[in-house]
Amino acid sequence: MGSPVRRLLRARLRTILIISGATAAVLTLGAFALVKGDGSATTAQAAHTAPKATTPLRDEPRAEPTRAGRGKTRSPEPSPARTKTPERKADTETGHMPKPESKKKKRKKAVASGSCEASYYWQGQMTASGEKFDPSELTAAHKTLPMGSKVRVTNKSNDRSVTVRINDRGPFVSGRCLDLSRAAMKKVGGTGSGVIQVRYEVLSRG
Repeated sequence: MGSPVRRLLRARLRTILIISGATAAVLTLGAFALVKGDGSATTAQAAHTAPKATTPLRDEPRAEPTRAGRGKTRSPEPSPARTKTPERKADTETGHMPKPESKKKKRKKAVASGSCEASYYWQGQMTASGEKFDPSELTAAHKTLPMGSKVRVTNKSNDRSVTVRINDRGPFVSGRCLDLSRAAMKKVGGTGSGVIQVRYEVLSRG
């Protein structure tokens, strides 16, 4: 048994030792936690700065179909290598599509034809049809064809043609069957010679 002073000192010493040990333990744990935290932060920063692997973007389905795809399946796009010419639809489907006009005009079928000599005249006078003769119109005189008949006249030397209307009688010269107006003769290129060999086709009578 010691004195009360010694017991008091020993009790205080034990208290100091206990507090010192606890403080050392707390400091040790704090230092360990700090080191661990720095390592985690470094790892996180390295992961953040590391380059991310690029992945191709996927063609995600659209939330709403496009106008071309509404209500029906989209048709495949035409191949650039082979293109098909669109077929013409029937008239019942297209509402009677107009047929393309022919580039060549159809020649009227002649009801009579032949060859002869043709002359021309230009003097102002009354014709046998009752109308005044106009040399600038495409008219002609014939001995027997009805008035108003249409005749196609072709110059044999150059194949130039003109269609004239019969409105007079003549010519009264042997070997000639037509007397053309000056304008008609000019069309077939015969005004220089005055009399030419022609081929005529009667397109209509009267």
